[in-house]
Amino acid sequence: MTARSIRGVAATAMTGVLAAGAVACAAPGGGREGGAGDSLVVGLANEPETLSPLLGYGKDGNSKIFDGLLRRDAGMKLRPALAAELPKVTDDGRTYTYKLRQGVKFSDGEPFTARDVVFTYRTILDEKTNNAAKGELDAIDEVTAQGDDTVVFALKYPYAPFAERTVLPIAPEHAAKGQDVNTGSFNTAPIGTGPYVLTGWSKGEKLTFKANPGYWGGEPKVKKLTMAIIKDDDVRATRLRSGDLDGAVLPPNLVKGFKGDKDKVTLTARTTDFRGVTLPTAGKVTGDPAVRRALDLAVDRAAMVDKLLEGAGRAGYGPVPTDSEWFAEGTERPHDLEKAQRLLDDAGWRPAAGGVREKDGQRASFTLWFPAGDKLREEHALAFASDAKKAGIEVKVQSGTWEVIEPRMKDDAVLAGGGNPADPDFDLYNLLHSSLALDGFNNMAAYASPDVDKALEEGRRSGDKSARKAAYDKVQQGLADNPGYVFLTDVDHLYVVNDAWQDLTTQVEPHDHGLGAGPWWNVEDWQPAK
Repeated sequence: MTARSIRGVAATAMTGVLAAGAVACAAPGGGREGGAGDSLVVGLANEPETLSPLLGYGKDGNSKIFDGLLRRDAGMKLRPALAAELPKVTDDGRTYTYKLRQGVKFSDGEPFTARDVVFTYRTILDEKTNNAAKGELDAIDEVTAQGDDTVVFALKYPYAPFAERTVLPIAPEHAAKGQDVNTGSFNTAPIGTGPYVLTGWSKGEKLTFKANPGYWGGEPKVKKLTMAIIKDDDVRATRLRSGDLDGAVLPPNLVKGFKGDKDKVTLTARTTDFRGVTLPTAGKVTGDPAVRRALDLAVDRAAMVDKLLEGAGRAGYGPVPTDSEWFAEGTERPHDLEKAQRLLDDAGWRPAAGGVREKDGQRASFTLWFPAGDKLREEHALAFASDAKKAGIEVKVQSGTWEVIEPRMKDDAVLAGGGNPADPDFDLYNLLHSSLALDGFNNMAAYASPDVDKALEEGRRSGDKSARKAAYDKVQQGLADNPGYVFLTDVDHLYVVNDAWQDLTTQVEPHDHGLGAGPWWNVEDWQPAK
C-alpha cells in the first residue's frame, strides 16, 4: 500500500460491482463489431469511480482518454507526452518549466494549450475539489502559463520526484469549467487528448471506447476497446475461455487452466503490489513493540509465496520490494518462530489457557479485518493468523466493507495492500509519516518515529540520488527494528491474452491495476500479429 493507494483500493472495492451476468461483448471465436482484429475486449475486476482526472482518474498515467505532460515507457522511464520535452529544472529544484507539444487537439477539436494545464492543477488543488490524492501535489506553490506553449510550476520546497507526478492527465478547461467539479457531467462524459474516446459506460458492466482519429500520436490500430467489469475471478476465466474476452487479469490458480491453450499467451507483470498487516500502535496487544517484532518473525513468507501465490510473487519485508534499487539490503527478516516466542516470553507474555498468551490479565488477541470479497487478502489473513497462533497470539479474522473497517483501524488490524513503483516517496511518506496518522487511509497503524519522519523528509527534499538512497535505507531499517506493519508478500499480476498481437509487454505495475495496467498499458501502439 501506499496509504494513498489503499484509499484508491477502498474506492474501487466499494464501487466494483459483481458482473457475472455482464452482457457478452463479443461472440465466441473472436467476432467483433467493426471487423475481426481491430477490437479488444478485456476483463477486469473493478471499474473507476470517476473518469475525471480532476477527481483522481488516471493520476498515475495510462488513462487512455487523456494524456499527461509526461508518460512512462516500458522501463518506467519518463518520456514527453503533452510536453515537447522533459522539464527544465532550476532554482535548486524549486522550479519546473515545461514546453508544450504543438498542434495537439482535444477529441472535440479544440486546441490544447497551457491554460488547460493550469486549470487542471489549480482545480485539483482547490479545497472544494473532492480529490483524495490532492496531497500528492502538496509541493506545488503555484502553476502559471507563459503564453500558450509554456507552463511553470513553482514549488514550496525541492521535491525530488515532482516530475513523476506530472503523468497526471490534463483536462480541457473549455469542457470542464463552469460545472460542479465533484458532480458535473464531465465526470462520466470526459473529453481528452488521449488515444481513445469514451463511447459508453454501463455502470457495473462495461466501458466502451473508440480510437481517436485525431490523436497526436497516430490513430490506434485497435479501433474499439471494451473494458468488461467482471468481479468474479471464475466468471472472468469462463468468459475468456468462451471467447467473450480477448484478455483478462486472473489469479494464479485460474491461469493454470490456460497453459495448454495455443491461442493464448500468459504475461506476468512484476509489481510493487504488497500485502501486509497493519499493527495499530494504539491497540492493547499490537501496541506492544515486542508483539509487533514477534509477529514479524513468526510469519512464514516463503510458504505464502509458494501456497497462496503459487510462486507468482516474492516475500515482502516492507513497501519497497526486494528487487528494487531502493531496497535496503540486510533488512530481510527470516522466519524464526523460536525467536518470536522468546521475545514474547521476555516481554512478559506468558503461555496460558487455550495456547493464547497473557500479560497482566490481557489476552494476546486482536481482530484482523480484510475487505469482503477479496479472496487473496482473505487467504493472506488466514495464513497470518495461523502463523501467529503458533507463537501464542490469537488473531480473529473478519471481513467487512471499507465503511465498516475504516472506523476500526485505530484499534484493529487490517490486511492492507498497495504500492507504487514510480518513486519510494510515493509509498513510504504516506504510509509512515506521523503527521498522517489515521488520516483517512494514510498511516493506518498510526506509526510514529521521529527518526523515520526525519529520514522521510530528507528523502523527498534531496535532489541527490545517493543521499535519497541513504535516507530510505534509514526508513526501512527503522521499520525493521520497530515494525508498524508486518509485510507478507509482493504479488505478481498475471494476464491471459489472445495471441493475435505482436510483442506484448508489461510495465512494473502498482497496486492499482485496471485498464491502464496490464499488457494493454500501451494498447494504442499494438500491431496485429503477422
